[in-house]
Amino acid sequence: MVSKSYSNLLELTSGEAPSFGRIGRRIPRIMTVASLISDVDDDPSESACSEDMSSSSVQRDRIIIVANQLPIRAQRKSDTSKGWIFNWDENSLLLQLKDGLGDDEIEVIYVGCLKEEIHPNEQDEVSQILLETFKCVPTFLPPDLFSRYYHGFCKQQLWPLFHYMLPLSPDLGGRFNRSLWQAYVSVNKIFADRIMEVINPEDDFVWIHDYHLMVLPTFLRKRFNRVKLGFFLHSPFPSSEIYKTLPVREEILRAILNSDLIGFHTFDYARHFLSCCSRMLGLTYESKRGYIGLEYYGRTVSIKILPVGIHMGQLQSVLSLPETEAKVAELMKQFCDRGRIMLLGVDDMDIFKGISLKLLAMEQLLVQHPEWQGKVVLVQIANPARGRGKDVKEVQAETSSTVKRINETFGNPGYKPVVLIDEPLKFYERIAYYVVAECCLVTAVRDGMNLIPYEYIISRQRNAKLDKVLELEPSNPKKSMLVVSEFIGCSPSLSGAIRVNPWNIDAVADAMDCALEMAEPEKQLRHEKHYRYVSTHDVGYWARSFLQDLERTCRGHLRQRCWGIGFGLSFRVVALDSNFRKLSMEHIVSAYKRTTTRAILLDYDGTLMPQASIDKSPTSKSIDILNNLCRDKNNMVFIVSAKSRKILAEWLSPCEKLGIAAEHGYFLRLKRDAEWETCAPVADSSWKQIAEPVMKLYTETTDGSTIEDKETALVWSYEDADPDFGSCQAKELLDHLESVLANEPVNVKSGQNVVEVKPQVLHTV
Repeated sequence: MVSKSYSNLLELTSGEAPSFGRIGRRIPRIMTVASLISDVDDDPSESACSEDMSSSSVQRDRIIIVANQLPIRAQRKSDTSKGWIFNWDENSLLLQLKDGLGDDEIEVIYVGCLKEEIHPNEQDEVSQILLETFKCVPTFLPPDLFSRYYHGFCKQQLWPLFHYMLPLSPDLGGRFNRSLWQAYVSVNKIFADRIMEVINPEDDFVWIHDYHLMVLPTFLRKRFNRVKLGFFLHSPFPSSEIYKTLPVREEILRAILNSDLIGFHTFDYARHFLSCCSRMLGLTYESKRGYIGLEYYGRTVSIKILPVGIHMGQLQSVLSLPETEAKVAELMKQFCDRGRIMLLGVDDMDIFKGISLKLLAMEQLLVQHPEWQGKVVLVQIANPARGRGKDVKEVQAETSSTVKRINETFGNPGYKPVVLIDEPLKFYERIAYYVVAECCLVTAVRDGMNLIPYEYIISRQRNAKLDKVLELEPSNPKKSMLVVSEFIGCSPSLSGAIRVNPWNIDAVADAMDCALEMAEPEKQLRHEKHYRYVSTHDVGYWARSFLQDLERTCRGHLRQRCWGIGFGLSFRVVALDSNFRKLSMEHIVSAYKRTTTRAILLDYDGTLMPQASIDKSPTSKSIDILNNLCRDKNNMVFIVSAKSRKILAEWLSPCEKLGIAAEHGYFLRLKRDAEWETCAPVADSSWKQIAEPVMKLYTETTDGSTIEDKETALVWSYEDADPDFGSCQAKELLDHLESVLANEPVNVKSGQNVVEVKPQVLHTV
C-alpha cells in the first residue's frame, strides 16, 4: 500500500531531487504526539512575500542526523534547584561532521539519546531546550528498555559478532536472546517516531549512523516510501560465514537495504555485506562509472566506501593551547631529557583492542633486543571501556598483571619499560603524548576505523610554538612512525605504516624494532605521505562526499512509482517506471467478460510453478485451472516455456486443448493431438559435439551445476551451486565456449544462473 503522504506523487512522471543550497524551507515544529507532522504552508503568495523578508527567513537544505547518542553533554545544576546544563560534546564525530559541512551550506538536526537519564517530568522541558538551543531531538528510553537494547543486544550480541566473536559458549559473547532482539526493534521504532515529529519527508535528508539503528530504515521507509535515507556503518561488517550465524540475519539485511545509500569504511566491509546480500537474499551488484549499486525490488541501493576523517580545525586548535605546550614540556622532562624513547598506545579497554598482545610484543622486543632496555618506554593509555561485563574485567586484570611482570623483569630504579595510564585523560593531554611519541602502536585485533593514527600524524606535524618547546627548528622536516594492525579500518589508507598481524608477537616486536631503527629520511617521507592524505581527507571531506552521493542516489525518486509491500521487518518498497500501471483484478475481469476472442499466454516456471520448487511438474490444481480455461471456446491458451517439448508434452498431457510453445517458442503445438510445428528451419546441431565436452568439464568442477540438452540448445545451469563460485565459473565458461565455437553458427549468452548455446537462426525467437 502506498503511503498517504505520497499518494499525490504517484501521478508525477519526472522530477529532480533538491540540490544543496536551495531556498525556502521552514523547520517543522516539534510535536508532542508521535507520527504527526506540522503543516507546511505552500501558498504561492506567501512564498513570494517571503523573498522580500529579512535574510533570516531564507532557509538552507536540511539533514537529520540520527545516532544512538546525541553530541551533547548534560550536567545537573549544582544548586538545589531543578534543571540541567547542556553543552556540545566537542569530541563527538556527529558534531565534527556538522562543522565539516559548514553552517552556511546545510542545516543539521540531531536525533538521539542523552547519556544521562532524564526524569519523565522533565522530558518535555528538556526536549524544548535542546530543540531550540541545539536543534537536537532527544529520544527518551525507559532504563530497562535501554539496558536490554544497548548493553544487551548491541553490546552482547551485535558488537562481538561484528568483531568476529562467535558465541560458541556462554562465556564468549552473548547467545541470541529473542527478548533482547525485540527490545532492539522497539527502540528503533521509538527513534522512527521521534524523527517523524520533525521530518519534512519530501525535502529532508536522513543520515543514520551505526549498528545500533540498523532496522530503523524499514520503519522510516514504511512511513514515507520516498524518504531520502543514508546509512553509515562505523563498525566492521563480518564475512558471510560469521554473519550467517545471526538468527535475524535476513531481517537486518532487508532493513539496511531500505536505505538509499549504505556507507562503509573499507572495501572489505562492503564486500562482506554484498556477499551476504548475494548468498542470503540472492541479490547481485554491479559497478557503473565507479559507483557500486544493488538492485532491490526496482530500487538502486548505492554502496559508498570512504573512511571517516578527523576534525583538522579542532586538532590544530588544541595543539595551540598553552596547556598542551605545558604538558609537552612536562613529558619531555619525564622521558626525553632522561634519554628515553617513547612508544605510544592509545586504546579502549576492551577485548578487541589487543592491549595484551601489544604488551607481549613489548616484552619480546626487550628480550630479543636487550640494547633497548633502559631506553625504550611504552606508554599505554587505556581509555575506559564503553561496554561492561566479565570480559572487560578480564582484560583489565590481564593488562595489569602483564605490565607488572614486564616492569619487574626489565625495570630498575628510575626506569619502567611500560607506563600504564588507566584513568581518563583530557584531550590536550593525549595530544601532548602524540607530540612526544616517536612511534604510535595500534594493534587491535579487529576495529571498525580507529582514528588514533590520524590524530598522531597531525600532532607530529606540530606548530612553531611546540617546535620551540621541543627545541627544534620550525624548518626541520617532520617525522612520524606507525605500527598498525592489518585488521583495523584505517590500515588500507596508511600505506606508509608498518602493517602487522597483532597475533604474531614476534612480527610485532620486529616491527617495533624496525620503527626505532629506521633512517630519518625514510621516517620523514612516510610522514609527509600520511600527512597529505589525512589533512585532505578530513571529516568534512567525508561528510560532503557522503551527502553528495546520497543526493545523486535519490535524484530519481520522483521518476518512479512506489508501492510498499510486506509486513513488519519484511517491508520493502517496489519501485517501477513512472509509466507503469498496476494491473487490477477488476480491469482483468471486465476485459475478459466483454471480449469474445482471447489469447492467454502463461509462463511456466515462476507462474504455474514456484521458481524454487524441486518437483517442477504441474499440480493437479494447476491442471484443473488450465482445463477450465481451455473449455471456453473463446479462449486460446498457451504455455510458453524454455523447457523441451518432450517434458512439456508429458507434464501437460491431461490438457487436451492446451497450446504449448516449447524452447522459447521454437516448437509450437496448438493442442494435444496436433502435430508439432517449428518457426524456423531445423538447424544443424553438430556444434553440440564441441560444446558439450566443455560444459561437462565445468560441471565436474562446479558442484551443484547441471547440463540440460534441448533439441535446439545446450544450457549449463548453476542455480544450485555456490553463488560466487558459480558466477565465476559461468564467466570462464562463457569465454571458453565463445572461443571454441567462434566459427560455428551459434550464439553463446549468459542469463539468470545459466549459460546457453543455441543456433543463430533462433536468436530472435
